[in-house]
Amino acid sequence: MHSFIHPVVVKGVMGVANGAGPVYQERETWTRQMDFIMSCVGFAVGLGNVWRFPYLCYKNGGGINVWNIAPLFKGLGFASMVIVFFCNTYYIMVLAWGFYYLIHSFRSELPWSSCGNPWNSPSCLSLAAARSPIIEFWENKVLNISSGLDDPGTINWEMTLCLMAVWVLVYFCVWKGVKSTGKIVYFTATFPYVVLIILLVRGVTLPGAYDGIMYYIKPDWSKLQEAQVWIDAGTQIFFSYAIGLGALTALGSYNRFNNDCYKDAFVLALINSGTSFFAGFVVFSILGFMAAEQGVDISQVAESGPGLAFIAYPKAVSLMPVAPLWAALFFFMLLLLGLDSQFVGVEGFVTGILDLFPGQHNHRYRREIAVAVCCSLCFIIDISMVTQGGMYVFQLFDYYSASGMTLLWQTFWECIVVAWVYGADRFMDDVARMIGYRPFPWMKWCWSFITPCVCMGIFVFHLVNYKPLTYNTDYVYPWWGEAVGWCLALSSMLCIPVSIVYFLFRARGTFREVHNHTTHNYYTHSHTHTHLHKTRQMYFYRTFYTQGNSISAAVCSTSSL
Repeated sequence: MHSFIHPVVVKGVMGVANGAGPVYQERETWTRQMDFIMSCVGFAVGLGNVWRFPYLCYKNGGGINVWNIAPLFKGLGFASMVIVFFCNTYYIMVLAWGFYYLIHSFRSELPWSSCGNPWNSPSCLSLAAARSPIIEFWENKVLNISSGLDDPGTINWEMTLCLMAVWVLVYFCVWKGVKSTGKIVYFTATFPYVVLIILLVRGVTLPGAYDGIMYYIKPDWSKLQEAQVWIDAGTQIFFSYAIGLGALTALGSYNRFNNDCYKDAFVLALINSGTSFFAGFVVFSILGFMAAEQGVDISQVAESGPGLAFIAYPKAVSLMPVAPLWAALFFFMLLLLGLDSQFVGVEGFVTGILDLFPGQHNHRYRREIAVAVCCSLCFIIDISMVTQGGMYVFQLFDYYSASGMTLLWQTFWECIVVAWVYGADRFMDDVARMIGYRPFPWMKWCWSFITPCVCMGIFVFHLVNYKPLTYNTDYVYPWWGEAVGWCLALSSMLCIPVSIVYFLFRARGTFREVHNHTTHNYYTHSHTHTHLHKTRQMYFYRTFYTQGNSISAAVCSTSSL
């Protein structure tokens, strides 16, 4: 018989047999299964589908406690919390910019549709010019961008107020937990599709739209020989699917035990990739029109990242009848796209933090206080992004902290731990016990071989082909700026090796005893007490199963590459 702690549930409270160990409050669950699906759709389908995926095609030619399964690798949980914290911090800036545009849409004439404004330069021209009023509104009015990272300039107080308003909105969407979040995302996750369909109908009727769409769907096969194409494809998939962030795991922990996570993984993968593919038609029909209007090649029309969302799209809505109305609808959609991703990300982070202290500080407003502290801390950091040099800070966070190498590194180790430490066969048994049937064996092969090899291959490609970070291909970041970026990346990546060293240093006993203690979870040991055994399994699987959801999504991402 093994000696270990027994988690039990008594009158809605999870405790420990014989009075030893922590006490856990019973976890709330989703009211309906569709609440979970819509929340995952809202988190995974976001601004990355609208501007990041189309840009990459354009550029290239066409929860912590879950890692109790292997205590030695519990640093994976801490790493995911660091990543999702950074993502919550910088991602909301896109929402603040969208909210700023939304406010300026309620005018008889859109301020970015003409020159003659105080922020316009003498070279501003309304037609076929490198310095169009749309670009100047974005760079001179919204960003008021400085010369570089070493020139922070002054704080934009209008943007600061927009940032504060968005954070307040996120707080009141999250503070009551998943039961309120699940209701809100029904609207925030579906309304953007209505606006995208309307924009597509308008886009395909514009001159030059056909050329733009053909540029989108006709691949340039020679690009496949470039390592950067594979790097962009891999990082986009992981960013878009939110794999490695831990937020989907946190959402899944609120599900009932018998939820079909296997089916959910395929549904979410299809919705996510389908949305990216659909949004590409909207974007490239507009880019084709802009190229025809300016008389240039499509590859010279737009910039990456926020530049695409805040240049190409405003151009499209300014060409529609009753332009202010369509501008308001579009930026309202953009706000919703980012909001559901943002407050689900905050939900995932807060859930992970509260799970670290399950039986401590059981204050009546414990959750509300935790959400308030999280939002306030992120807001303070965001102050650096509403200065004149804020865009350079934003890009540092975007490039280093929560995408690219950090997600590839995180997902590689997740696959290794699940497939080789915990065991792919055991994980398949766990999923089968939950959903009532065994997943297709292909999943096990992906967890064990294909996905980790793809992750590590792209990771190595990324390192070998590393280039200094630039802004709009003109400004090259100084060495100390890149050093700050690497600190952001290593703050999550080092959680894994540091935690391994820490656990090994503190462990006592022979090598075999240390190995068993640090690589085997205590939830799945056999025990003669059937009720306690089933209760332990229920607690373990419900907090752990969504990792299978994330890894399955990673498998689907392999095909998407």
